[in-house]
Amino acid sequence: MEGESRRIEKPERIATYFHLEKWTLAVITVTGIFYNVGMTAGPWFEGQLAQRLCDIILGKKVFADMVGLALLYVAVILVVQTMRYMKRLFVRRFANHINRDMKQVLYRSLVHKKKEALEKESAGAMMTRAISDVDVCVEGMRKFTTEIFDTGVVMAAYLVMLFIYDWRLTLLSMCFPPAAYFIAEKLKKTVSRCAAAGKESAGRLNEVTLDRVENALTYRVYGQDENRNADYEICLADYEKKAVSANIWENAMQPLYQIISMMGAVFILWFGGKNVLGSGWTAWDIAAFTTFLSCFTKLAAKSSKAAKLFNSVQKAQVSWKRIQPFMQDAEPEQDITAGEPAGLVVSGLSFSYQGGPPVFQEVSFSAGPGEIIGVTGPVACGKSTLGRVFLQESDYQGSIRIGGRELSVMTQEELSGMVGYMGHQPELISADIEENILLGDEGNALKYLRAVRMEEETAKMPDGIHTLVGNGGVRLSGGQQARIALARTLCHRKPVMILDDPFSAVDTETEKEIMKNLRELARDSIVLLLTHRLALFPELNQVLWMSDGRVTVSCHEALMRTNADYAALYRMQEKGGGHHEA
Repeated sequence: MEGESRRIEKPERIATYFHLEKWTLAVITVTGIFYNVGMTAGPWFEGQLAQRLCDIILGKKVFADMVGLALLYVAVILVVQTMRYMKRLFVRRFANHINRDMKQVLYRSLVHKKKEALEKESAGAMMTRAISDVDVCVEGMRKFTTEIFDTGVVMAAYLVMLFIYDWRLTLLSMCFPPAAYFIAEKLKKTVSRCAAAGKESAGRLNEVTLDRVENALTYRVYGQDENRNADYEICLADYEKKAVSANIWENAMQPLYQIISMMGAVFILWFGGKNVLGSGWTAWDIAAFTTFLSCFTKLAAKSSKAAKLFNSVQKAQVSWKRIQPFMQDAEPEQDITAGEPAGLVVSGLSFSYQGGPPVFQEVSFSAGPGEIIGVTGPVACGKSTLGRVFLQESDYQGSIRIGGRELSVMTQEELSGMVGYMGHQPELISADIEENILLGDEGNALKYLRAVRMEEETAKMPDGIHTLVGNGGVRLSGGQQARIALARTLCHRKPVMILDDPFSAVDTETEKEIMKNLRELARDSIVLLLTHRLALFPELNQVLWMSDGRVTVSCHEALMRTNADYAALYRMQEKGGGHHEA
């Protein structure tokens, strides 16, 4: 699955992501058990080496015996560390896959949410949620998966070993590690509260940073640079304070946990010494004492890390709560363009913004593949709003049926496969011209540049089709931006295509050539052409005239006879060359 896009059922459940990686987890389980049980070999060998050294000093053993034991120790540790390497490799793979899957679900959710829902969230909060929160959540899952073995299994193995050597001393010395867990649990609310405050502050800092960059010119022109810089410094100081606080509660407690866990060593030194002298609960030699003390110190160290793990998981829970409402994966995209071309039927369509008067009402018309419908009217008549209704950004009244299916019941994935849209603002991405047209797909971008009469202009640019357009297309003229956006729309043709002012800043002859190519490339689609330029309207199949909330559906010839406003506007543009605003 590496690098592939996969659909995830029940993405809002954390267990789903563990289930997706069950085979990776199986490998982690096997290698983790071998590694962590093998870790008990270290204290045993350390005890045997200490005993062997004592025997050499007393003349009971020779140096060769020490060398043989040391070589065996090295071989065992080599096997154990190999298991460790395999476990960590697959744990990292597990974390990378989960990170990819979560971000895939989150990005799909954000991309397909309606605009009004997204506007309730600041851009800074969105950035924090989409990047930082997923990373923190995945890191908590990774640590949890790792520590099940590196802490849970090895602690159990150490504990069994300690009980074998002296169960009374084990019970006495193990009174302290649970205290570290108790403190970690008591700090849960504090850690969660500080982590949440840090995330919120990071979102505000991201928001003010974006605002400062996007509106830099406005602030400079109106002399607000210093004020905005001051606001940025306030947000930065708040973030530093809250980020430090969150890190302190998570990381600075580690030494305290370790001190508490290690307090049992005092009992081992005292009662373990008695065991060696023969006056304790169990008869020990130097090897047993060394092994027991080494086991306990390693167990105590793992105990303190387990307490810290609780704090890390608590931070991950905070991040998961922030992203969970957005973890709703879209339905698999259906090939809804396959088969017979889809027809369009609009009946009684009305729309108004919340609490406002109708922008338009009772619009009814139908169209079939290959038809181009012109939509025009005076300034602010609502033609762009009509186009955006097809994107389901807001609820509408009435009916829009494409291929017999109501638009309002389509999923966002279905809608994106049914309706193509070129907005009044081209919205180019910060990449080269080719990428702006193909959007990562395979294809010949030059074909579509030729269709919008921009092939020659592109060839004269420094890097041709690979010329970077800059942020939002800032390196291009407005007309070039519009034509690239049109080329992108034609490249990704859909059964219904909404084109809002696609002929911006081109002359009449270029407009005619583009229209000719549009008819050819979109012969299986229905095109709604929203424009104030009427020169080509005599060639269109239908015309929608919008004025004062009312929409007249007719054809050019009929409107010229019956609608004085339309006729006057057309004649004015015909006389002036077609470049007058409407």
